[in-house]
Amino acid sequence: MEQKKQRIVVKVGTSTLTHDSGAVDLRSMEHLVRVLSDLSGAGHEVILVTSGAIAVGTARLGLPERPKELRMKQAAAAVGQCRMMHIYDKLFSEYNRTMAQILLTGDDVEDPDRAEHLRSTFSALLEMGVIPVVNENDSVSSAEIETGHHKVLGDNDTLSAIVAELCRADLLVLLSDIDGLYNADPKRYPGARLLHQVKELTPEILEMAGGAGSWRGTGGMATKLSAARIAMNAGCDMVITNGERMEDLYGIVGGKDIGTRFLAAGYEEGRV
Repeated sequence: MEQKKQRIVVKVGTSTLTHDSGAVDLRSMEHLVRVLSDLSGAGHEVILVTSGAIAVGTARLGLPERPKELRMKQAAAAVGQCRMMHIYDKLFSEYNRTMAQILLTGDDVEDPDRAEHLRSTFSALLEMGVIPVVNENDSVSSAEIETGHHKVLGDNDTLSAIVAELCRADLLVLLSDIDGLYNADPKRYPGARLLHQVKELTPEILEMAGGAGSWRGTGGMATKLSAARIAMNAGCDMVITNGERMEDLYGIVGGKDIGTRFLAAGYEEGRV
């Protein structure tokens, strides 16, 4: 049976894209681009939401640690974003794919007119087989890197869910440094069980969210569950899985039990 063609948003975290030093992990990026290019070649519409600009910019500038001052973070983001887009463009070109850069702020998705223009832009790019590569515009927006009063996006987990909602995606995949949602902290409890399906964000599920992961990223399980709520309400499945196994994307798109799948509101029992 031929697999249904899907509109897929894939979000990749900083910890998957960079080494501990903050330098770009070229092997990881190449593997990601190869799988996404292959999925695109199979007829799926692919959107990539990428993190890593500040970490990559920090390493590129030779700074000893991630800057603490807002203006320096935004400067590092500007350098890192340029570096990452150059690498993405080079890698996608090697697989005969065209990519486009889209940088977003909270205002872009909150304002109805701008959001509609954005939707049209995504639609036009996907129609032409282009792979949009999306990030928050950290050089002008402080929503993610400096908590403020006006915080719409806040992190790239949330950003990817908003993009999935905006583009009416079928599937959102969060590639992280964890295998999915466990019923307890697997680092503290060796017998913790990975949940393969979540049909509803119950209080018990929400209590399973811990703190943020590595120093290079900003999101923890709490931000991922927040993204799941947005996606599920928009009729989009969301999967949390480990970015170390890029090949798993094929199985996830095929509906296999990989990572944790949050089922869209109004899902049908037994569907693939």
